[in-house]
Amino acid sequence: MGFNRRTFLKHAAASAVPVSLMGQSLPAFAASSVSAPLKVGVVHVSAVGDYGWAKQHDLARQAIDAAFPGRAQTMAITNIFNPLDAERVFRDLAGQGHQLIFGTSFSHMTPIMKVAREFPDVRFEHCSGLHTLGNLSTFEARYYEGSYLAGIAAASVSKSKILGFIGGFPIPDLIATANAFLLGARSVDPTIVCKVVWLNTWIDPAKEREAAASLLASHADVLLSTSGDITGVKVAEEKGAWSVGYASDFRKFAPKGQLTSFTLDWSGVYVEAARRVLDNNWVATDRWDGVRAGIVKMAPYNPAIPAAGMERLRAYEARLAAGTVRPFTGPVKDTGGKQRLAAGAALADADIRKMDWYVEGILGAFTT
Repeated sequence: MGFNRRTFLKHAAASAVPVSLMGQSLPAFAASSVSAPLKVGVVHVSAVGDYGWAKQHDLARQAIDAAFPGRAQTMAITNIFNPLDAERVFRDLAGQGHQLIFGTSFSHMTPIMKVAREFPDVRFEHCSGLHTLGNLSTFEARYYEGSYLAGIAAASVSKSKILGFIGGFPIPDLIATANAFLLGARSVDPTIVCKVVWLNTWIDPAKEREAAASLLASHADVLLSTSGDITGVKVAEEKGAWSVGYASDFRKFAPKGQLTSFTLDWSGVYVEAARRVLDNNWVATDRWDGVRAGIVKMAPYNPAIPAAGMERLRAYEARLAAGTVRPFTGPVKDTGGKQRLAAGAALADADIRKMDWYVEGILGAFTT
């Protein structure tokens, strides 16, 4: 495919976003031990609203404050998408004495790695990153576990047997999420298909509204949008269609049509990182967790889901929590008919994390 993580970074470098930075730049800081209170900085690619990706990370930041009153002091910096802006902000935070710094987007990868090398005594945590350093950890969620469950719910109510998926960028994390959405649905009904639209932006309500309306007009009757906005579920609600929320629970925006949301709870990651810094036993790690670790959580299921669908959902969710099932288990073919997984074979984590192909039944994969 032509749009991978490398080309994403090129695109991100050319995209300017307004910068909001709280605090003034101070002389460079280097620490050999943890000072009190521990200063923690969290950098977001968008504003922090009442829901969505940034909100979930901000709730995790607040969890640090609650867990360590008087021992930790946190701050949030918003609207830092452009890599050049991000590099400056990460450097400013380290220079101001922040000893634990979080980057919350894949687009932060290059700048956070560069600044981490410049400040070896500062600990960095990067969500969606690919590389660790001696002072840089990465963490990520198995979004595809939530979308597989959402697919089961979708197939349980779909009349048209056409699903719609809206994504920000076609990076492996989200390609896997789209694929798992369809695989979950096909575990119920093998004839279901899924149409995919990529926005090539994390948040653009106008683009998302257009994409949602287009998918519904082409007979999709269940929408899953993984953007940072609620537009997808709102459009589905307006049109009387079903929807699935992402990151936060969107029931209040789609009280009739939301089947569920797969929510993201980063609090444990944030609190544990702060605890380890405070205890002087922080080490760089690469974490990738889902339902079993409580990072991915399903919002309450819509009571309109038939009993058979609910039974299937509960059983599969329990198996995910127990670690006894893997969504990417064969037989699985791609859209070209090539067998990617033999019957009973499970896709390795390394292959999921670099996924650049679509499962059989994905239609379109269009870019707006």
